[in-house]
Amino acid sequence: MSETSVKARSMPRPEGDPRTPSLTGAHGFNEFIARDWGSPDRTPVVVDGAPAAAADHRARLGEQYAGQALVVAGGRAQVRANDCDHDFRADSSFMWLTGCGAEDAVLVMTPVQGGHDAVLYLPAPFYPGHPSFYDDAGRGELWVGAAPGLAEWSAALDLEVRDLEELRRAVARLDGPLLAGHPDRPEGVSGLPRSAELERTLAELRMVKDPFEIDQLRSAVDATIQGFVETVGQIPTATQRGGERWLQGTFDRAARTYGNRPGYSTIVGAGSHAATLHWERADGPLVPGELVLMDMGVEVDSYYTADVTRTFPVAGTFSPVQREVHDLVEKAHRASLAAVGPGRSFSDFFTASMEVIAQGLADWGILPVSVDEALAPDGQQHRRWLVCGIGHHLGLDVHDCARASYDAYQGATLVPGMVMTVEPGLYFHAHDLAVPPELRGIGVRIEDDVLVTDEGIDVLSDALPLSASGLEAWMARQGGLSREDGAG
Repeated sequence: MSETSVKARSMPRPEGDPRTPSLTGAHGFNEFIARDWGSPDRTPVVVDGAPAAAADHRARLGEQYAGQALVVAGGRAQVRANDCDHDFRADSSFMWLTGCGAEDAVLVMTPVQGGHDAVLYLPAPFYPGHPSFYDDAGRGELWVGAAPGLAEWSAALDLEVRDLEELRRAVARLDGPLLAGHPDRPEGVSGLPRSAELERTLAELRMVKDPFEIDQLRSAVDATIQGFVETVGQIPTATQRGGERWLQGTFDRAARTYGNRPGYSTIVGAGSHAATLHWERADGPLVPGELVLMDMGVEVDSYYTADVTRTFPVAGTFSPVQREVHDLVEKAHRASLAAVGPGRSFSDFFTASMEVIAQGLADWGILPVSVDEALAPDGQQHRRWLVCGIGHHLGLDVHDCARASYDAYQGATLVPGMVMTVEPGLYFHAHDLAVPPELRGIGVRIEDDVLVTDEGIDVLSDALPLSASGLEAWMARQGGLSREDGAG
């Protein structure tokens, strides 16, 4: 690079950069940077169908709170270190009500005759001609790229949008508003107490998905299956370098390619790590002859996420003992699926799975008591190897609707439109002396995403096989065999 080109590229750093003196008083710079800019495309990225769905969601919430002012804050990015933030993701209930993923945004629903008036408050971006265009790293367009204005957001969301500067006065006029979400910074809401009642109501309203949400969840599952295809295809490479982390990175790249991001920290547990329920560190090797458990989900642009798990043999073929464990988990999984449907209790599929697991462990001679004693409320010895739950609601969050009451969640009857996971497993830790040596270090989980329908269920993730032999054949088609077994 020539000296001339270096000088041409050496522009002053923006005001506020800790490494650079302030540009205050640099008249030539300020005058020059304010002019000769075109207008970029500032159309917000909004998922088709999201504004109409959000309007319906607001109406449903408003029906629960006639005459009550409601405020829901989207939140802001958390600081990672100094002036570096973590990636931002808006509060899920806020997204459900607005379809907007902007930072520092607040929805205000003011009661009126027959319902509520909804106004979204957003921080206005800084465009050329404003000093903060170049010296505000959060809102200056020179830093963040093309930034939709309030009018653009309003048109895209079909919702009235006002400047965040007006929020404080607007909230001050409300009578006892209830607050939900993440009021991290905006003046006017950061001092309000969060309403546990409103959070609970939002969680319970979100339990039954509408057609828009179901379509988004189908898309998330489809993207996740493609992520499995690409990740399993990288098993041969991961056995040579990178191990678990190579597979984790492969899926995370796929999630960013086919969706918005991973819906949660991608779990890749190989060998004895498969027995650790949430092995997110993914820093171990992949060894032929062992298993690798992959618990992965793509979050699409609307924030809806999948949550799917399969356990694969690294070398492409289950050993006899691995197959025996997998077969028992598969049997429990199929029993659970058969216990899901409209009118069934949420607890039915849990009970069905536990009965199969307890009987299987007894048949192996591992259970220290009878099956009936283990299944009794004061027994539960079988849960040493399945201490977690085996399913949860799924939607905008991987563990969706977590703030719902017990009666509305675990104590509820399933109805069409609910989407949930079914995920039994067995986890024999390498240092567990209560099991025979040949079982130690084996972990198996099978997880599907299931929509409750009028007729029964729709397994959204059924493109992935359940059986050990089915997984072996599927792996072979993806090229997911170890090089030692001759796969390319």
